[in-house]
Amino acid sequence: MRQIVLDTETTGLEVAQNHRIIEIGAVEIIDRRLTGNHYHCYLQPDRAIDAGAAEVHGITEEFLADKPRFEDVADEFLAYVEGAEVIIHNAAFDVAFLDYEFKLCKANTRMDIICASVVDSLLLARKEYPGQRNSLDALCRRLGIDNSRRKLHGALLDSEILAEVYLTMTGGQSDLGLESTEGDSNNTQYDGPLFDAGSHPPLRVVQADAAALEAHSAYLERLAEAAGGCAWTSLVGEATAS
Repeated sequence: MRQIVLDTETTGLEVAQNHRIIEIGAVEIIDRRLTGNHYHCYLQPDRAIDAGAAEVHGITEEFLADKPRFEDVADEFLAYVEGAEVIIHNAAFDVAFLDYEFKLCKANTRMDIICASVVDSLLLARKEYPGQRNSLDALCRRLGIDNSRRKLHGALLDSEILAEVYLTMTGGQSDLGLESTEGDSNNTQYDGPLFDAGSHPPLRVVQADAAALEAHSAYLERLAEAAGGCAWTSLVGEATAS
């Protein structure tokens, strides 16, 4: 399945207050591998940016003055996400803003119409780690993912980090090769691809060693004694016999 990991930056927190999207970043995953096919743009919102939002992402109104408006990139963006499973952290926030932008430019569509589905990685994390902090930074710390480049929020960088978090949470895959690039790590402006998908080596497969296998067998024996049997041991025995 084609998956798109997506993030946005906005002028503020509330669609009801006519806040707008000012940055979209997204990366593509196919067969649980980043393809290098990413989407990124800055947008002119035609309104002021709240001071609190600017402190988070560092994007200024002056920087956005010559950028396109959402209506100018709507067709390109729709073509990129169409038919994909879209993964977003705190999806309700980003989807509300994207749907609002579609409405303003009279695109007559919504994310739930153009995408195969929308997956909220925040809800997945809350189910996996109930009662714990599940922000993107907290998940990186918990899962051992390097997010040292994330001094300010940036949509493309955050989507790359979220892709690694999502793949680790859902299947144990990590280390996608998103290594630090030279330059000012506080700069949220995108200067080109942060990785070359074709240059990455195959994912490492870690096999259990003899000590781990022995410990596993001992655990199954204790489990069988305590419960009066072990389904896993029975299944393995049947498979070996056949």
